[in-house]
Formats: sequence, structure tokens, C-alpha cells
Amino acid sequence: MTEPTITDVVREKYGKAARQVGSAKAACCGTAPSASGLSGDPITSNLYAISEIGQVPEDAFKASLGCGNPTALAQLAPGEVVLDLGSGGGIDVLLSARRVGPAGKAYGLDMTDEMLELARRNQRESGLTNVEFLRGQIEAIPLPDDTVDVILSNCVINLSADKSKVLREAFRVLKPGGRFAVSDIVVAGELPASLRENMLLWVGCVAGALSEDEYREKLEAAGFEGVSVEPTRVYSASDAREFLTSAGVDVDAIASAVDGKIRSAFIRAVKPLA
Repeated sequence: MTEPTITDVVREKYGKAARQVGSAKAACCGTAPSASGLSGDPITSNLYAISEIGQVPEDAFKASLGCGNPTALAQLAPGEVVLDLGSGGGIDVLLSARRVGPAGKAYGLDMTDEMLELARRNQRESGLTNVEFLRGQIEAIPLPDDTVDVILSNCVINLSADKSKVLREAFRVLKPGGRFAVSDIVVAGELPASLRENMLLWVGCVAGALSEDEYREKLEAAGFEGVSVEPTRVYSASDAREFLTSAGVDVDAIASAVDGKIRSAFIRAVKPLA
């Protein structure tokens, strides 16, 4: 029997999450938020302002499995074209569409049929017409070169088996001067090998998060400049206590080796004008 690929695992988990919207569920980045905007999980909780929650259908918010709020940090302008890599239930696409206005456009790209179905339903409910959801993988973006002003993503690039290819594709479709502005999970420093997989499974389904330095290096190798990695949340072993305990890890014994090393970060870069 063939072993499932990372893509297979991610597609299955996100498909299951889409099917379970409206019920309590385990999400790829912790526990998905409730309609009130509150969650006990330190990764997905309190990412969106109450005013933002009111701008999107409830199911778009319930399907949010991210680790940040890139639409709030990217400083979108009216008339811009935005692409969200791994758009899920569509919350960041719909919020972006409102920010760029009727003269702009917001694309969402996802490989999971169930998420695309949910996102398109949320779009219809929102009444927004400057939105398009595309089926495909973030390693092969189905858009022409130099067509997008801003690329967003919310805790998805860390799930890719070929992050360098994702970043090269992002560079390709951005217009000269275009901005890369994503939220993602990063690792600061070294984690003990025996713990790295457990901690990263907790935050991202697949143990594939880059270090801060690796993220910078891969963005620069793809051609980007002005790269910055700004931590937005820093996690401790106690944040993952329930998960790690269930995996047979003595949390108190490993806390000093883990605390502060797993982070949500906002990652910025620019495609040069030349």
C-alpha cells in the first residue's frame, strides 16, 4: 500500500474540517474558533476583530484555521489585486475583497474541493462580486506572470512539501513592486529532534515549519528583497500541554528546551521593480 504524501494528508484534514464546519472539531492549527470569536486554543483564538467577524458569513469564520490575520497587517489599498494561497473557507479573501473595493479583486486558491465549495457558498452569502476562488496547488499557481499586487497566506505555506517552489511561484505571479505578506508558523533556534515533530504536529498537521533564517533565505533565493519576519505570537510547552501529554511527552521535563521556539509570524517581502 502506497504511503500518503504530505499533500494527501493536508487535503484530507482540510476536507474533513470543511465538512465539520458548524460543529466542535480539531483543526490543523489547533481548535477552530467559535462564532463568538473566542477559542481556548492559543493559535487560532482572537485573530480577528469583532468588526471583521461581522463582515463575513459565520461559516467563513468557523472554517478559519489560520495562525494570524494577514489581511489586517498587509495594508491593502483600493483597486489592488490580492491572492490568498490556501484560502480555505474564504475569510481572508472576503475581508480582502472589502478592503480593495469594487475596483480591486481578491482571488483564493485551494486544492480541497470541500473547502472550495464552502468558500463559494460563503461568497454568495456575502454578496461580494470581486472574488474568485481557484482550484489548484500553491506550488503551481494557475495565474499568469505579473498579475497580482499582494500575496497573502494564513498558516498554509508551512504545510507544503516544496516551500521553495511555492515562493518562486509567488514571485512569478506578483507584479514588479508587489508585496508578499503572509502569516505562518516558524521555528526560532533549534528544537530537540525528538520534540520537533510533536510540537510542529501540534501547530500545523505536518512537521514542516521553517526556521526564521530558512524562511528569509528561501525568499531571497526566489528573488524577493526587503524580507522581514515579525513574531506575532510565541508559544510555550504549556500551550501544547494537552497534545504533548497525549503523545506521551513529559511536558515539565522538556519545557525549557521548547518554550519560545515555536512562533506565529508575519512575513513580509517585496518583488523588486526592476
